Amino acid sequence: MDESTHVDKSLETLLAQRQKRVQSVLNILLESSYFYRTDSEDDFLFLKRYRREFERFFERYFGWQLKCDAKCARLYKEHWYNDAVTQGSRSMFNFTRRDECIAFMLLLEFYENRLEEESIPVEDPVNLHFRYGDLLHYVRRRFVDLYPENEATYTEEYVRANILRPVMPQLEKYRFIKKLPLPQDDTVSMEDTIYEALPALSHYSVTRLSRSILDQKEESEGAEMIEEDDA
Repeated sequence: MDESTHVDKSLETLLAQRQKRVQSVLNILLESSYFYRTDSEDDFLFLKRYRREFERFFERYFGWQLKCDAKCARLYKEHWYNDAVTQGSRSMFNFTRRDECIAFMLLLEFYENRLEEESIPVEDPVNLHFRYGDLLHYVRRRFVDLYPENEATYTEEYVRANILRPVMPQLEKYRFIKKLPLPQDDTVSMEDTIYEALPALSHYSVTRLSRSILDQKEESEGAEMIEEDDA
């Protein structure tokens, strides 16, 4: 049955008819932040075909939104209900340091620019690949654009060691990027290491993130000015 001939039904009815497939999709959605088509194509296509049933199920029983495009599905949970679980105890993607937040925003900006330069649509079945060195040069240049007064601090080595080194493993852990296997002879330098940009990157708005971060930057600078006036 293709999507055009699909008959709308409840997930409970679907569960009675296709229990293993429904259970498989539900478990995959709950096991990680992002469900990629390449994780399990059959399950992903089943989710796409019965998207309305899954959307209503999660909205009715959990109050969550199901986001789904050609290559990626995710559940969006707007509120936490158990106040006893503090933010620090939650296993979730969450940068807290200013430069790390900016580095993530700049990765999104770099990703969007490369898609545009190479005329690659977001829904292209082949994900964008990029050199670590190209990302490093881009992030360093943009930090200098944002903080020209700190150009001497934001050297390439500083950005590599103090910003990207802690950020890249987190981006790999939460499946935003994936490092491609190195050749057997292991002659590739870090700058020439190839990463794959995974589809979750297209689920974030660089415009919204940059506005939030720049607001924080202005508040921080305002606080510093007040402190100087009080001194």
